[in-house]
Amino acid sequence: MPENRGVKRDLVRIANGQGFWGDSLLGPVRLVNEGPLDYLTLDYLAEVTMSIMQKLKSRDPAAGYATDFVQMVRRVLPQCQARGIKIIANAGGVNPHACLEAVAGVVRQLGLHGVRIAMIEGDDILQRLSEIIAAGHPLKNMDSGEALAAYVSRATSANVYIGAASIVEALAGGADIVIAGRATDPSLVVAPMMYEFGWSWDDFDRLAAATVAGHIIECGAQCTGGNFTNWREVPDMARIGYPIVEADPSGRFVVTKHEGTGGLVNRQTVTSQLVYEMGDPARYLTPDCIADFSSIQLRDIGPNRVEVSGVRGLPPTDTYKVSISFQDGYKLVGQLTVAGPDAIAKAQACADIVFARAEMDGVVIPPEDRMVELVGTGVCHQGIWPPVADPPEVVLRIGARGKDRAALDRLGMEIIPLVTSGPPGVTGFAGGRPKASEIISYWPALMAKHLIQTKVTIEEVR
Repeated sequence: MPENRGVKRDLVRIANGQGFWGDSLLGPVRLVNEGPLDYLTLDYLAEVTMSIMQKLKSRDPAAGYATDFVQMVRRVLPQCQARGIKIIANAGGVNPHACLEAVAGVVRQLGLHGVRIAMIEGDDILQRLSEIIAAGHPLKNMDSGEALAAYVSRATSANVYIGAASIVEALAGGADIVIAGRATDPSLVVAPMMYEFGWSWDDFDRLAAATVAGHIIECGAQCTGGNFTNWREVPDMARIGYPIVEADPSGRFVVTKHEGTGGLVNRQTVTSQLVYEMGDPARYLTPDCIADFSSIQLRDIGPNRVEVSGVRGLPPTDTYKVSISFQDGYKLVGQLTVAGPDAIAKAQACADIVFARAEMDGVVIPPEDRMVELVGTGVCHQGIWPPVADPPEVVLRIGARGKDRAALDRLGMEIIPLVTSGPPGVTGFAGGRPKASEIISYWPALMAKHLIQTKVTIEEVR
């Protein structure tokens, strides 16, 4: 662990401008332009994202990272450099080298000099899976208990969730931009608080507080009114403000947003995000600590300002979580709109016809591998919302899964013909024939921390 050397400032403002790869580019741009900041963090990665990036890299050695990040850097870096705002992102995906080179190219194009870019490696273990298993670490599936060995040849990505230490090392080395791979979502926020406040790595209450701060803002505007149950109470959602944490050395922090922006920050919006992806609330596990979410104290202290305090923490476990994905067959999904009257009956008949016609040509899809949804009849809240008796139209989503890609493609050829050879009122076929695509399944595992060594490289663009 890098050693911290005292408090560097008494208040740090840390914002998060991306909750996933594909979030609005306006988030980080507005955060930089609409008010004061010290750190801009950007969280791009999810489990399936890593597999997508590995596939992109297999096709192009210069791909495999969040390209949106490079566009964002072009938009905000001059302002960040002028105001001393540091950028931390897990945009490196499975190719942090290429991401660094792309960002360095933008720096040169902008005519900036002396920008220090850090790259963190070591989380990607895809090429090490056989070696790790042979050394006696079976990487058992946390859900089923099955060992990974039989699936290694089908693995498409394998990444360890590393913590904040490498990011702290990069900041201590003077980095203006830190590019990580599969760093945990909260660690993007934990690191600047550790660095700025000089906390020790066994100060688990403060580590837990920083973890809670990172968890609250990791999904971007989801804690400032986005995806909020009482959405009608959220003003000016088009200009929703992305979240900012104002932290002090005690571990206390305030969740807020820039003045004059849309959205809403109160105990309810913050609580909604706190319970997101929650297991045992008393043992929220991260590589840096275990945070006790049941100890959190929330208090509204002003308009769009929520104070968070009282967080307790425990030492971390001796394992890292590993996110592994593997190829698990193929799927096909197509859809049509079926207009009424009798929309439900006609849509169900359409689905039956598709499977029957495919079977006439030798493609037999077992019932357990079929998917038929009638959107508009309450399928999103089935069993909770009263079913709709006779809607004016429904969207028929029909799909299947299996090991035979060609068979699924053949099934897909029978969907559009319903327009002229099925019940009346069928439309919405402009997208053409659906094609089978790979199913990527998720394999969560644990591995000993001593097997992972991260590496920080800092490049100064002159």
